[in-house]
Amino acid sequence: MASREPVEDAGGFRASLSLLRRNGDFRKLYLASLISLGGDWFLLVALFGLALEFTGSAVSVAALIVAQEIPFGVASLIGGVLADRFDRRRLMVVCDVARTLLCLGFLFVNDPSMMWLAYLLLAVISSFSAVFDPASSAALPNLVEPRELGPANALSGSLWGTMLAVGAALGGIVAAALGRDAAFLIDASSFAVSGLLIARIRRPFSAERTEEPEANVIRATVETVRYARRDHRVLALVTVKAGFGIAAGVIALIAVFAHEEFGAGDAGIGALMAGRGVGALIGPFLGRWLAGPQDRRLFGAIGVALAVFGLGYATLGVMPSLFAAAVAVGVAHLGGGAQWTLSSYGLQRLVPDRIRGRIFAFDFTLITLSLTVSALVTAWAADRFGARPTVAVLGGVAVLWAAIWTWLTTDVRRATMLEGSSPAPELAAEAGSGP
Repeated sequence: MASREPVEDAGGFRASLSLLRRNGDFRKLYLASLISLGGDWFLLVALFGLALEFTGSAVSVAALIVAQEIPFGVASLIGGVLADRFDRRRLMVVCDVARTLLCLGFLFVNDPSMMWLAYLLLAVISSFSAVFDPASSAALPNLVEPRELGPANALSGSLWGTMLAVGAALGGIVAAALGRDAAFLIDASSFAVSGLLIARIRRPFSAERTEEPEANVIRATVETVRYARRDHRVLALVTVKAGFGIAAGVIALIAVFAHEEFGAGDAGIGALMAGRGVGALIGPFLGRWLAGPQDRRLFGAIGVALAVFGLGYATLGVMPSLFAAAVAVGVAHLGGGAQWTLSSYGLQRLVPDRIRGRIFAFDFTLITLSLTVSALVTAWAADRFGARPTVAVLGGVAVLWAAIWTWLTTDVRRATMLEGSSPAPELAAEAGSGP
């Protein structure tokens, strides 16, 4: 590990703004993500409110999360293979076109008997997202210089939080004032604009390929697991989100707190989602600072971020007002946003382009499966025991996972403190050689 790629030590807000000004291709991808993410939150706020209005049960909200997460988790393994085998730009544009058309189908969900269509449409849209997201994450290191990857990830992570804050808040207002159909149309339009922006990016989304990647999904997954096992840093990074997902089902209770604990309806969902977004906006920049020069504190920062996520949600259970609850959710997602961004950045730094799409697909699969189980158990517990004790317990689970993961990664954390983070040359050379 003597030779390292240059790392942007000053990965803060100033470096991020400079990157946006200088790199037009990254700017187009950033704007595409900004617009489509904003539309996504318009959609989810409207669907959460619709489910509670039609059924009155927290399980219906959890069912929406399941309809989104299970297809994403399963299709991600296929998406990773496609992202490493075909032109990533074209894949992303095709996915945006498909999602544009599918979003229009929500206009037909206008009574409880049509709720099945909402679940089906969300599942199919999520399957296309399972192709889009690994391709986008794998492509990012090819659109920026190595020293710009840290600021690019901080921007991308904060973008998710920004549009959660803005999109969820506006989505709640639009759904309440103009009706949910307006939110559905906005989401469809956002995918169309995203596709147009991505089609105009000039830089290649992949490094030059010297051999055909593995096309068989099962063999590709085995190859991915073997690569992760050879580099324990990669193994630590792909398992951290899986454990995070065990507690992250707590987000299913955001709609329940807004509707049932505070009586604030769709606007209340938007307010709590906005608090979540503010935390996720700031968290990635704090995470970049905590990671330190040459990312020496990367793994330690991830452990701290996990603990903050748990503590934030543990306190949500005792908050007396909507505003106080939004603050608690915001604190939780300071940690959630930092953890997500740092673990994704670590994979982009460590994994070579040829197998990067499959690694990210495997990463996404693990968290979606664990989050789905968590959301179902959380919803059942909230209906049986109440939302407040349930959210406190889930916060404690997150803190416990932070402690366990930090202990299990002691050797990796110590090695990174000494050597920083860089690809292991022997593993980069072996990537894609096949089992």
